Amino acid sequence: MFDIGFQELIVIFIVILLVFGPKRLPELARNFGKTVGEIKRAFSGVQEEIQREVKLAEMEEYLPGMDELKRPAEEPVEEKKKGE
Repeated sequence: MFDIGFQELIVIFIVILLVFGPKRLPELARNFGKTVGEIKRAFSGVQEEIQREVKLAEMEEYLPGMDELKRPAEEPVEEKKKGE
C-alpha cells in the first residue's frame, strides 16, 4: 500500500518520539492500534454489504427467467384440479 522502507519508519518513529515524548508513546500506539482496528472493521462491513447487494442484484437478474420456467410446470396441476 505504502512504499515506506525501514529507514523511513525509523525516521518517523524518532520524530514521533521527539514530538510526544516517551511517556505518551505507549498511549499513542494503543490509540492508533484501536483506531486502525475500527477502520478495518468498518471497511470490512462495507465490503460485506457491497458483496451482499451484488449477489442480490445477480439473483434478481435471474428471477424473471425462473418464473417463466415455473409457470408451465404449474399449469397442468391447476388443470387437473379444475377437472376433478
